[in-house]
Amino acid sequence: MTAGVDGSPESRAAVDWAAMEAQHRGRPLHLVHAWPWKPPPSASAAANEAERHWEGRVLRAEADRAGKLHPGLHITLEHASSEPLTALLAAAGWTELLVLGSRGLGRLAGFLLGWVSQGVIARTQRPVVLVRAEPQPGIEPPRAVEVWSRPRDVVVGLDLDRPCQGLIEFAFEAARVRRADLHVVHVYGSPDACGFASTRYASSGEPERMKEKARELTELLQPWRAKYAEVGVREAVAPGLTAERLLHAASDAGLLIVGRRPYSAPLGLHTGPVTHAVLHHAGCPVAVVPRG
Repeated sequence: MTAGVDGSPESRAAVDWAAMEAQHRGRPLHLVHAWPWKPPPSASAAANEAERHWEGRVLRAEADRAGKLHPGLHITLEHASSEPLTALLAAAGWTELLVLGSRGLGRLAGFLLGWVSQGVIARTQRPVVLVRAEPQPGIEPPRAVEVWSRPRDVVVGLDLDRPCQGLIEFAFEAARVRRADLHVVHVYGSPDACGFASTRYASSGEPERMKEKARELTELLQPWRAKYAEVGVREAVAPGLTAERLLHAASDAGLLIVGRRPYSAPLGLHTGPVTHAVLHHAGCPVAVVPRG
């Protein structure tokens, strides 16, 4: 379990979430210092030493805080020697889960993603969780322990045309460690060019199509229900726009999970329209799981 650290309230929220996740999964916690902006190397040895000292203090402070909240948690530290995007991609290459912080814009506006977070999500082949912080003057952001003390549903969006077993397993495991219910959502039938639309429509043959999709979803989940018998599962099938439906389902969720398939664009790799919309508008942590 790895969290990116830069000394901001956003990275503190990421560390809180990652530490709780590591404790529940019985994993160590690895903290990587990734500062999104650095001045050019100074000609002054004293200035360079002061910068390295500050970086060390940031990592040690986060490690000490996480250790006090979770006694016995094994924590390791890493000073990134490369640019933040490169360092985080390297960490994501070997860790089970990478956790990054994001600045919140309020309950309705969701996440504000920096280019580093977007670059990591678009390129890595490992799951990445975005945890937002909404600091207010004089008020400490809610800690992960407060969220975990009242487990809420885990919501996952599934594509029946391209089902990903890794995504399903990640969702069931996330629900299991939280002792939460899993809400599985499949959305079909609408062109999803932009990820959002306020219109909803249905054809005359919609009831039969919905029944068929519901049957497919039940069959897909059957072996996973047997493997994770302790996890309560709710299934939902509906026509519409995927991002809109997922955000509605996750309006009071503890975690929203979406898959990401490789998506090419003229200017390079992107997260895809549904993932992009969900990341910018969700009111809870979002896990992005690459699909093969």
